Amino acid sequence: MSSDKRVDGVSVRVGKLPGSAPPAENLAGANEARDEKLRVRSLERRARGGGYELRHSDYGYALIDAAHKPVDGRRDLSLKELASLLDEALER
Repeated sequence: MSSDKRVDGVSVRVGKLPGSAPPAENLAGANEARDEKLRVRSLERRARGGGYELRHSDYGYALIDAAHKPVDGRRDLSLKELASLLDEALER
C-alpha cells in the first residue's frame, strides 16, 4: 500500500507505483492460456475446413455438423476429446 510522506514540506510518495507489475508475476498461467487459445483456434480452422463448427459453453466444447446437431450427441467435450472426435469425423 502506498502512502504520502512529507519531507521538508514536500510530499514524497512511498510504495509501489500504480500500474506496476507484481514482483512475483506468474507467467506460467499466461502461457497456458495462450496455448489453449492457439489450440482452440487451430481446431476451429480444421472443423470449418471439414464443414463442422466448434462451440463452447460452461460444460465444455461441442462439434456441430452441417445439420446443426452435435456430433456424437455430446456438448461436454474437453479439447483432447474434441481433437480425437474431429479426427474421426474428418476421416469419414
